[in-house]
Amino acid sequence: MTKSKFILKPGKEDSFRRFHPWVFSGAIQRIVGDEPTEGDVVTVEDWQGNFVGVGHYQIGSIAVRILSFTPVEIDLAFYRERLQVAYQMRRSLGLENGDYNNAYRLVHGEGDNLPGLIIDIYRNTAVMQAHSPGMHYARHTLAQALKEVMGDMIDNIYYKSETTLPYKAALEQENEYLLGGVGDDTATENGLKFHVDWLRGQKTGFFVDQRENRSLLERYSRNRKVLNMFCYTGGFSFYAMRGGAELVHSVDSSAKAIDLTCQNVELNFPGDPRHQAFAEDAFKYLDAMGSNYDLIILDPPAFAKHRKVLNNALQGYRKLNAKAFEKIRPGGILFTFSCSQVVSKENFRLAVFTAAAQSGRKVRILHQLTQPADHPVNIYHPEGEYLKGLVLYVE
Repeated sequence: MTKSKFILKPGKEDSFRRFHPWVFSGAIQRIVGDEPTEGDVVTVEDWQGNFVGVGHYQIGSIAVRILSFTPVEIDLAFYRERLQVAYQMRRSLGLENGDYNNAYRLVHGEGDNLPGLIIDIYRNTAVMQAHSPGMHYARHTLAQALKEVMGDMIDNIYYKSETTLPYKAALEQENEYLLGGVGDDTATENGLKFHVDWLRGQKTGFFVDQRENRSLLERYSRNRKVLNMFCYTGGFSFYAMRGGAELVHSVDSSAKAIDLTCQNVELNFPGDPRHQAFAEDAFKYLDAMGSNYDLIILDPPAFAKHRKVLNNALQGYRKLNAKAFEKIRPGGILFTFSCSQVVSKENFRLAVFTAAAQSGRKVRILHQLTQPADHPVNIYHPEGEYLKGLVLYVE
């Protein structure tokens, strides 16, 4: 068992009786036993000595991420059981569907009772990200457990946590293959192919959390002129093309992202003249363009990663959406998103509504969007609901 015990202050155990997995540093009264180091598995008890949970310790406001609310060893068997449950859920959802769909999220942190861990599957490659020192130290055990669970379904496991681990940890981490090596980087989502740059791309290489929202966009794209802002690797763009869009323009500030977008469009629609891509700043592009589009997608990177910049982020969402409302054609449709966890649904909606009011346009909500089923939200951890989206009809 663990060598360190974290004793909670009186009354601080209540949230854990409701199975919330975060122990904040301010809730801890004292530490008993060995002085813990980052990534250690520690035991948490209430002030009366009753067991609360076992989890990973780290420096910061979230001091312990609870892995289990029952006394268990955190070992290979533990991780194998958790990964098996996660895998079976994805299979039951029909997400692993041969050559039609082989890209999905296997582990979504707290949503799969593995806080601090992300695993995305791209065909026969698993890309693993640690967001806590504990998961970083467990990476080889996790890789072994993952291979035991998925067997021949995966040949490669790539560990990519260089930019996701807490900076205070000083872990000297580096990205590496834990199993296999370079293979085919092409995956399929709902019958559409795309390249995944898990070596140099953002996150794990693709944003699988927009899969269902891309399918919805496809239904609205016929005969429309589509602008995909912050296109990254072009997911919304090639769905719009399959949906029968008249033209699709993809915009991103990164020239590498534009190159990958063009490759992905070419994979699915070789030589199709409907698509053009531009490496430009989003706000400059929106300022310069005319009223050329009747379907616009705004899917920016997280404007706020910390609460202290929340107000600046909300101003950014207001400014961005106001420009889209100003320029979109009458009868146009706007898909607008926030992936910032610290931006609540209410805050995001208020920012978009304020932008709509400033524009003076009549706007109606067609859909309220969120993350898909392979990004589950632990009912005891509502903070896991990070993706917010609105589909709006603009008169």
